[in-house]
Amino acid sequence: MHSEPRSGRLAAWGNALLAGFASPDDAVVAIVDEDAVHRVEGLPGETAPVGLTLALGRLRTLGVTGLRVALPAPGHPLGLSGPPDFNARALDAEEAVVCHGAALGLVPEVYEAGPDGDVHVEVVWHCLPVREAPPADVPSLGEAERELAEALRDATAMLSRLDVAGSGPVAEAAIDAYRARAERGREALAPGYPPRAVRVLELAQRVGLLISVAYENGHGGAVSASEMAARSEALRPVERTARRAQVAAYNAFVEERERGVR
Repeated sequence: MHSEPRSGRLAAWGNALLAGFASPDDAVVAIVDEDAVHRVEGLPGETAPVGLTLALGRLRTLGVTGLRVALPAPGHPLGLSGPPDFNARALDAEEAVVCHGAALGLVPEVYEAGPDGDVHVEVVWHCLPVREAPPADVPSLGEAERELAEALRDATAMLSRLDVAGSGPVAEAAIDAYRARAERGREALAPGYPPRAVRVLELAQRVGLLISVAYENGHGGAVSASEMAARSEALRPVERTARRAQVAAYNAFVEERERGVR
């Protein structure tokens, strides 16, 4: 989960565009990133898929004033509010964007073609009706920051005791490489986001990377069934906490506007 979700890019830069902090061209370039093209299908008033520039403009005319992120997982409908059809599609994609100001949501479907090293990626965002209700299990930024710090400390201690790959030099090397990529110019969030949201997102992504490295590098010293179960128990809550923190960071823009900060 350490990589930036497409829903995060769409929500962050869509919010910047809606609030006047980014131009349409800059927002679309940032959202598409390394993909070939993004289109939106099922947009009210359109009979065929349209490009992002037109889609974001149409959403504005439909009353959308902000975009939220959902990062659901089995048993954890994080950021969702229904109905069941939208929730099911979002869960299958493991992400979605929920509009604020209009009862609409967007779920990505990714198409890949081409050989390794030259993969052509197209993304179709399916626009669907959503239920206007508070999103599930999304903490405030302050809550997310506190929970993330506690979960990271507890999980790191437990992983170290179990001698699990991902809690030592291998993880640190991967994290250093991640930082180097980030420092080459990619913004953690779009213009207009509060500094605390940037800080929370960066920490959440760092924790997500630690979890991914731990999973991808085997069981380390956790060779017995009980040790392997303990490792999973250590990773599960911190992964959940990191996802909640990511959603809180991406959604901070809309939350501040709702409180009248902007």
